[in-house]
Amino acid sequence: MSLVKDIAQIKVQEQLLQFENFSEADAWALGSQMREAAVALKHPFVIDIRIAGRNLFYTALPGTTPANESWVQRKINVVMRLHKSSYRVGRELASSGRQLDESQGVLPIEFAAHGGSFPIAIKNVGVVGTITVSGIPQRDDHNFAVEHICRYLKLDYKTLALGPEEE
Repeated sequence: MSLVKDIAQIKVQEQLLQFENFSEADAWALGSQMREAAVALKHPFVIDIRIAGRNLFYTALPGTTPANESWVQRKINVVMRLHKSSYRVGRELASSGRQLDESQGVLPIEFAAHGGSFPIAIKNVGVVGTITVSGIPQRDDHNFAVEHICRYLKLDYKTLALGPEEE
């Protein structure tokens, strides 16, 4: 997919993948579903789900390092500042030739516009938290998160998935 197509599709994902509500039980159920799939796929993931900075689900699977935890926090910072998925922000920056840096009021050491963090948006409320993974290439991190949010919300992932990346 081209940058333009990616951005358009991610906007659709963000619009449709909203929750009626999101509780501690939802975080545990979704996180557990994601962990089970990651273990089966042997993905070296950190999976983190939080609301308003409160960590509700966290796991670090074999193959992860403290760097993954740092990437998770940096991706979360992007979502919570801009209320967009971290991959969308990265695609938008790539499309415009800009970078997420001091010129935009952020320090690159604290923000990573790379795929893997998706906003938890409550319908008629807005973004309240994040669902974040780190451990494989950024497009795959993003797709994994979106696929499992779709499964949890009982939506067809195939209609929302990003296609192969175009170079």
